[in-house]
This record gives sequence, structure tokens and C-alpha cells, in this order.
Amino acid sequence: MTDHPLDRPVWNALTTRQASLAIGDARARRYRPKINLFAAGAEPSDACAAAIGAFLDGGPIGLVEAAPFPPIPGAGIEKQAAVDQMVARASPGVMEGFAYQVLGEEDAPEMLALATLTAPGPFFAGTHRMGHFIGVREGGRLIAMAGQRMRVPGFTEVSAVCTHPDFRGRGLAGRLMRVLIDRIVGEGDAAFLHVYPDNAGAIALYEALGFRLRAQLTFTVLRRGPGGLSPA
Repeated sequence: MTDHPLDRPVWNALTTRQASLAIGDARARRYRPKINLFAAGAEPSDACAAAIGAFLDGGPIGLVEAAPFPPIPGAGIEKQAAVDQMVARASPGVMEGFAYQVLGEEDAPEMLALATLTAPGPFFAGTHRMGHFIGVREGGRLIAMAGQRMRVPGFTEVSAVCTHPDFRGRGLAGRLMRVLIDRIVGEGDAAFLHVYPDNAGAIALYEALGFRLRAQLTFTVLRRGPGGLSPA
């Protein structure tokens, strides 16, 4: 395994700053099923792989790793793709006069509906509990949002950045991200995120906000299925 905390963001989040959101034991942990699908093992051993496989009884799980794990017993690969991991260590500054709202439990149904419509990444009924979320409303309707996901020592992930299709082209995603990055850096962390390498538009925005490529990881979604398939 590698030493950098972002090479194993799920394990390092669930054993430190987000341990309260985890289920599992010393061999493997995952976010509670209503929070998110991400899981990880302590090390690339058969015992840890078996412990990860046990989580499949609760539905699909997701791995985000820089290095492959042994075959996961009872698992079939539903999806596997490279993701670029990008890091920003300085605030790009907040746009003056930008109006946004802090989102909470009362906003959860609208947040889930917006994420379901726009598919910014895995988002469940309790994903908003992973960190600080903000959004923009127009006419009382939630039209854009962004928030925090994984949190490891020294780093906080920016995720769930999305805008309703009817309101795109107004720069809302970038403005929301500026607020989040400014908060993260102000708290002493660096911001990080994951993006598919072929998403050129998103990468251009992230680079304009100060994000730089750190590493390429593999995102794998596993489901209960033909046994023994190994994440590459």
C-alpha cells in the first residue's frame, strides 16, 4: 500500500475523521448504506477482501484506490473507470455578492432529487451528512448545490457539484466551489476532488479554481454476482 492519505481516501476517512459514519471492523469498513456506497479494506489481504465482500449483502459498494485489491469473494464488477484526483491548496477567492444558503436536514429531499436528476456522483438519502453543503435557490427551488464528501487528515473532498439543466451556463457551480474551497482552506485543509479524465469541461473549471492533478486512481462499483472478480 502507499503512504499518501489520498491514495486510500475511503479507508483513511473511515478510520479517522469520518469514523462515526462507518460500519465494519479492523479488516474492512464502509459508510453506512444510507450515507454512501464507498468501502475499503485495511490491506490487500484475502481476509480483508472477504470482509469487503460481506458488505455486498447490503447492495453495491464502491472502491476508490490507487492500487488493486485481491479478488473480492462473491463480487461482480458493475463499473470500473479511472478517475483523476485533483488537489487545491489555496483559496481562489469568493465572488462578491454571491447569494447562497447552507443546506441541512430540511433540504435533504430536494438535494437528493437534484443529485438524482444531474448524476454528479453517488448520492444517497444521507450523503448530505458527510459534510458542509451549500446551494442556490430561485423562486424557492433548489437549482444548484455543492458539498463535502470524504474527509481525511489534512484534506477535504469537494463533491456533489451540480446545477439543474434549466439553470446551467450561469457560473453557479464555480461560484459554489469557490465558497467551499475558501472554507476548506480556511480550516487548514487542502481541497480535493475526483473527475473522469475525459470530462474536459469540468477539468478546465477545476484548473481555473486552482486544482492540479495529483494522481490517477480507480473507481470500482461491485455488486453481488459471479464470484472472485478482482478490481484492476
